[in-house]
Amino acid sequence: MTDSANKPSAITRREFVQKSALAVGVLSAPMIIPSRLFGATAPSNRIRVGHIGCGRIGQSHDFPGISGSDLAEVLAVCDLDMRRADSGKRKVAALYSTKDWARPDVAVYQNYHELLERKDIDAVSISLPDHQHAEVALSALMAGKDIYIQKPFTMTHAEGQMLRAAVAKTGRVLQVGSQQRSWGPNEQFRKGVELVRSGRIGNLRRVEIGLPIDPTAPDNPPEPVPSALNYDMWLGPTAEAYYTEQRVHPQGLGRDGQPDVSSRPGWLRNENYSLGMITGWGAHHFDTAHWGMNMELTGPSKIEGKGEFPTNKIWNVHGAYHIELEYPGKIIMTVSDKLPNGIKFIGDEGWIWVSRGSEAATSSDPAAKPTMLKPLDASNPKLLDPAGVTVHMTPSTSHHKNWLECVKSRATPLAPAPIAHRANAACILSWIAMKTGRPLTWDAKAEKFVNDAEANAMLTRPERGKYGALKLAQKYASR
Repeated sequence: MTDSANKPSAITRREFVQKSALAVGVLSAPMIIPSRLFGATAPSNRIRVGHIGCGRIGQSHDFPGISGSDLAEVLAVCDLDMRRADSGKRKVAALYSTKDWARPDVAVYQNYHELLERKDIDAVSISLPDHQHAEVALSALMAGKDIYIQKPFTMTHAEGQMLRAAVAKTGRVLQVGSQQRSWGPNEQFRKGVELVRSGRIGNLRRVEIGLPIDPTAPDNPPEPVPSALNYDMWLGPTAEAYYTEQRVHPQGLGRDGQPDVSSRPGWLRNENYSLGMITGWGAHHFDTAHWGMNMELTGPSKIEGKGEFPTNKIWNVHGAYHIELEYPGKIIMTVSDKLPNGIKFIGDEGWIWVSRGSEAATSSDPAAKPTMLKPLDASNPKLLDPAGVTVHMTPSTSHHKNWLECVKSRATPLAPAPIAHRANAACILSWIAMKTGRPLTWDAKAEKFVNDAEANAMLTRPERGKYGALKLAQKYASR
């Protein structure tokens, strides 16, 4: 057994391309849409959903957004920790307590494969650690389910390419939880993007992104695996590592006497399971930046960065960092923990700033650097005048509702796979730049580094045992 973060994969570029092509080839048959989903919002027309992942983001964000909607009814919840799965059922029941229609009986599962086998479930939400995203999402696609998946889209770039292709081939509706595209009620991100893309600040020259960092701590010793947790399946494709609560998620009770699903889990701070805040909040801010730059389906051409990495084996994600990326048109993006948490678009005629302000996704998010800027601000208040805006995005005050509506209409949601993959890719490239500590050249069309075998090897990772999204894609292709 090893406790170190996964090393760059030994897989060759040729092997990776062959695996990706194999995965895409099998995912070609369009899925049938249940006819009952079309028409009025009668009970029989509600979208039947299963929640996979009953932790912090699931119960605080995805459950209310989906279970709380009249467009959906939740038939099942699932978590590898049965204590959390049971608490997920109680959460759904509480959300349903105000409904005036008959509430379905909510089944509880520990193995998501059993949930996906149910033909009466149309769609799933996936609220899991980053390293589990791609494999579970691919399984859901092949089971004919539409998907709402938390960001970041995938753990590795190779998984992102594969999953993007799988979504396109299967015709499923997939929405990534980049909810800044729907952030309400003021929708400052949408409005800021509209202003920038309407030329309000002149030619865009620079973009600044500020992200917080997670603290580290000494490694805790091994502990017995909780009886309610399927730890082997939790590790999934990552290297074997001893169990400690510090690595996974809290096992204590919250103030309500139920399992603690509000504290920040340890997996967010270990590179086997997350790359740190560069993908954590970075997936949100890079997505908003690409949106404002009108570069949602491309990427940078040059990346250079540096970052501090703790020597601890468990909480080992990056600390302080500074990254510079160059995009088409010689637009320079600076990403740093020294900048306030948000996105600043800088042009010839001033700047426009967008952020969440004092709001956070959950109460356990890291504290952002203080700033006097408003959630939507500018170098000159006149730049924010909506009169004369020529670029208009689709308004939405609910990211989950947008997904549910698209499941019914089969329209493209606000944060689809191709866009989410490119935002996540920029985050992953930034992490690779921090790791290598040298300037990198990226071919955004071919999606590979130019003349850098070491950096290209870091676009994917080994997959342990029977687990892994690329391995699963091969399995489907061989049928």
